[in-house]
Amino acid sequence: MNRRVLVLLSFFLSFAVMAADAKPGLNDETFAGLEMRGIGPAFMSGRIADIAIDPENTSIRYIAVGSGGVWKTTNAGITWNSIFDGQGSFSIGAITIDPNNSSTIWVGTGENVSGRHVAFGDGVYVSHDGGGTWKNMGLKKSERIGMIQIDPRDSNTVFVAAQGPLWSSGGERGLYKTTDGGENWTRVLKAGPYTGAGEVHMHPENPDVLYATTWQRLRTVAALMNGGPETGIHKSVDGGETWTELTTGLPSGDMGKIGLAISPMKPDVIYATIEIGDRKGGVYRSENGGASFDKQSDYVSSGTGPHYYQELFASPHEFDRLYHMDVFLHISDDGGKTFVRTKYNDKHVDHHAIAFLPDDPNYLVVGTDGGLYETFDHGAKWRFTGNLPLTQFYKVAIDFDEPFYNVYGGTQDNNSQGGPSRTDNWTGILNSDWFVTLGGDGHQSAVDPTNPDIVYAQWQQGNLTRFDRKTGETVYIKPQPGLNEPAERFNWDSPILISPHDPSVLYFASSRVWRSPDRGDSWEAISEDLSRNIDRLREPMMGRQWNDTAAWDLYAMSMFGTVTSLSESPLEPGLLYAGTDDGLIQISENGGESWTEIDSLPGVADYFFVNDIKADLYDKDTVYVTVDQHK
Repeated sequence: MNRRVLVLLSFFLSFAVMAADAKPGLNDETFAGLEMRGIGPAFMSGRIADIAIDPENTSIRYIAVGSGGVWKTTNAGITWNSIFDGQGSFSIGAITIDPNNSSTIWVGTGENVSGRHVAFGDGVYVSHDGGGTWKNMGLKKSERIGMIQIDPRDSNTVFVAAQGPLWSSGGERGLYKTTDGGENWTRVLKAGPYTGAGEVHMHPENPDVLYATTWQRLRTVAALMNGGPETGIHKSVDGGETWTELTTGLPSGDMGKIGLAISPMKPDVIYATIEIGDRKGGVYRSENGGASFDKQSDYVSSGTGPHYYQELFASPHEFDRLYHMDVFLHISDDGGKTFVRTKYNDKHVDHHAIAFLPDDPNYLVVGTDGGLYETFDHGAKWRFTGNLPLTQFYKVAIDFDEPFYNVYGGTQDNNSQGGPSRTDNWTGILNSDWFVTLGGDGHQSAVDPTNPDIVYAQWQQGNLTRFDRKTGETVYIKPQPGLNEPAERFNWDSPILISPHDPSVLYFASSRVWRSPDRGDSWEAISEDLSRNIDRLREPMMGRQWNDTAAWDLYAMSMFGTVTSLSESPLEPGLLYAGTDDGLIQISENGGESWTEIDSLPGVADYFFVNDIKADLYDKDTVYVTVDQHK
């Protein structure tokens, strides 16, 4: 027996012993031999929630990613390292550098916007070695942190604006203060069970003077109510011990999301951007530390809605220059009376964060839904940071291409994308290996199992397309209601299914299930409305009914009463399953001619959100369903 055979025999004997000792089922031992590997993409990046630049060494920078942890560069962005892996949350809302010790970094987990696609956090973390190690310092039920401020006189005194849960009442919400470095926390500003603290700002010359916003809001599957009577601006002059609500000159009715900024040059000048009902609002300015405000303009964030933007920054270089986060970056040079949209060029939209250099008024670095951009000429031209693989994928699909299969998926605000699982390039998978199959917000994709060039992709609310990779042709194939039929209700992420029995047969869903025999060229509805068909505007939120002019936001979210998931048994053609966003599972055993409704599951509350359904591969009577109750 030669040496090579002995080595192989030894390997297989060792593997057999390990396999014999391994526990069956889904556990760590089962997957010990599998390692995750990053395949990208970074040619489009992801949602940046906050940016912090080390004042002692501006080449050291940190970014908080809404769906991707914390990243650090020590060379102004030439290379980046992910430094928050292994902690309790991948969603980050705020990051702050200790002004007394730039090696101490505070992170607030849980993204600080009210989007449908945001994840939750597990409290506040601190690192005393520049992100090398982390310790959770509590507030684990806060779920979303809006902002962190550190007293420049005492690093142990820290304020945290906790927004609290988005999809429910309760939790740890309000403004919290610690005087012992996070060992103990005291809530110094609070309101009702749906109201948290959105922001906290510290006077640059007198840290005992603080400004904080409260924000009342609740999101459900059906709607977002982004304001209420408990939303407001508050001021403390004694280090947070007592607070006074500021009202003079501000809107008298219910307010939505508020963004604040203090002028670094004249700290008694306070700016506020305020949402009111019906997606309206304005910018306000105070010259007396908030004692009174004057309205400057009707400008308010647009696009997805004020709940998604509204961060306001005052320039450290020019008095009365404001930067307003919005779909496009807007700049005012007159304290908010007028705003100019910065040049777009090829820059991504949807802005959330900005940071400055102390000695360069023309330099800006901004965080968008599509990653990080910097400008050296105050927005005339922008440079994209193309080495941050932060794209938020909703769902993924694979094809059967050779020699390497491809991975596809729809992404948050970064199109539908495809890329190889491997390449034969010695440098590995590059940004140039990835490609776009459809623009806009991407959602569920599917690939013809017999032809890897045929890819199905969609943007939100059912806008389905068939993309030919070989020719580049895109065909719009969204099912349409018939004459005199009402408009269809599609989920934000509508389910697409290729029949396991015939790849030319597609299933798609609105509130009804649709079937196409010819890859989407024609469609037939094979069900009636399978949802509960509830009027979402009549449903109570936060314990009350709201009028039509309240701070509703129904624009950038799903319609309600929709099918969210589909499956067909691979063993029996026409055995179909559909799940809805309002707590129903529907089953058809005859290709959609009739449906049986299931409205409850053991141990699950009613009105559950059906995330996915999968028919078993080996038993036609077995089906798996995953449901979500946090919504």
